[in-house]
Amino acid sequence: MRKYLVLSFFCISLFAGAQSGLRLPAIISNHAVLQQNSEVKLWGWASCTIPTKIVCSWNPSDTVSVMPEKDCSWSVSVKTPKASATPYTIAFISGNQQITISDILIGEVWLCSGQSNMEYNFNDGPLDAGDAVAQSANNEIRFFQISHLHNKYPQTNCDGEWKICSPQTVKSMSVVGYYVGKRINEAAKSPVGLIASYWGGTCVQTWMPKGAFNKSEELKKASDNMSPVNWAPVAPSVLYNAMIYPLIPYRIAGAVWYQGEGNTEHPQDYGKLFKAMITSWREVFKNDFSFYYVQIAPWSGYGGLSGAILREQQENALSLPRTGMIGVGDLVDNIQDIHPKLKQAVGNRLANLILKEQYGVNNLQPYHPRFSNFTVNKDKINITLTSTGKITCKDKEIKNFQIAGDDKVFYPATATLEKNGSITLTSKQVKNPVAARYCFTNDAMPNLFDVNGLPLLPFRTDKW
Repeated sequence: MRKYLVLSFFCISLFAGAQSGLRLPAIISNHAVLQQNSEVKLWGWASCTIPTKIVCSWNPSDTVSVMPEKDCSWSVSVKTPKASATPYTIAFISGNQQITISDILIGEVWLCSGQSNMEYNFNDGPLDAGDAVAQSANNEIRFFQISHLHNKYPQTNCDGEWKICSPQTVKSMSVVGYYVGKRINEAAKSPVGLIASYWGGTCVQTWMPKGAFNKSEELKKASDNMSPVNWAPVAPSVLYNAMIYPLIPYRIAGAVWYQGEGNTEHPQDYGKLFKAMITSWREVFKNDFSFYYVQIAPWSGYGGLSGAILREQQENALSLPRTGMIGVGDLVDNIQDIHPKLKQAVGNRLANLILKEQYGVNNLQPYHPRFSNFTVNKDKINITLTSTGKITCKDKEIKNFQIAGDDKVFYPATATLEKNGSITLTSKQVKNPVAARYCFTNDAMPNLFDVNGLPLLPFRTDKW
């Protein structure tokens, strides 16, 4: 009998030891920033036979208890207070196990994603960063940088750790993302957490959940039309599975995105893919968050008109609510380099748009001048614009306008700024013009600006 009791105790001990120990995902860890004034998710894994208890130091009298599922996963929602740089702790308890994470701030959380121009960091040598690294120490700005990972199936965890902004840690952080966070921190007077999930040279299909491609036959066809490359995976969903899916429960205020160069192989597909990605992210996060992005910069290496068409496709995504786009056609130091080195200005333009729309900083004017309408009068085309204040040209003559007749052949146009702010276009080669284009090539840089120094966005009046 004694032998059987010993064997039973051994089996019980063995079974208990095989139960999942208390674990947290990497993103719920020391130095994290949680979204203020929100119902935020906390989740992890623990024994499915013991309740998991959570105690947040901003509300220590309210212990939250949850019973893990049969797969040992658990998830709870807790309310966060208003933004505060006061450090908090969160204790997670499962039986005799306890994990306490500390130095938790409450503030604004933004996801920074895309490809190499978003990944571009201070070590890459931005031309307009000055002494930003030396002056970067700020306990209220934190980064969670995710390692390059890909997987055929959705993953529940990722690599990464929260880092406090300092001259040592900021060097590897996205320059664009850093300046967005810095400006939000200064203007909103709130701690900022930046989740950095990007991979250079990647196409949009890799960042989309598998289910997004089932929305239409067009999306299904475009899901797997990328040619293999030697610097990144191109299979649908593989980066989403490993670098976005593990973040889904985490509450964010919004996302900033700089990508598109990797889709110029089939630029005509980008608009529907990009809009499907934004929509699907909002659906899986269960959060209609704001989404701001960068129109790709001029580069001489694109084939045909692929760069111009992709920019047009990006602008079409503005039909989605709570989206915003900036142009960077003038922020290029070398049109033969796909990675312009003027990155602080990119981050600042994104930040101005976010601060105006998300945080109510009303003294900013972040909107680019844009094409409004056109009329044809004999051999002239007149272009009207939507702009803030008077449009001016930075050079002796306006560049990069083209007009065409019914033959669809475009010729350089002479452009004249009229007193009413419209632009008249003529060309000796086009006697009866029907269409006009501005900066609608791969590498054209704008030289028309509004009173805020923002360039006129590229456009075309035709659908050829």
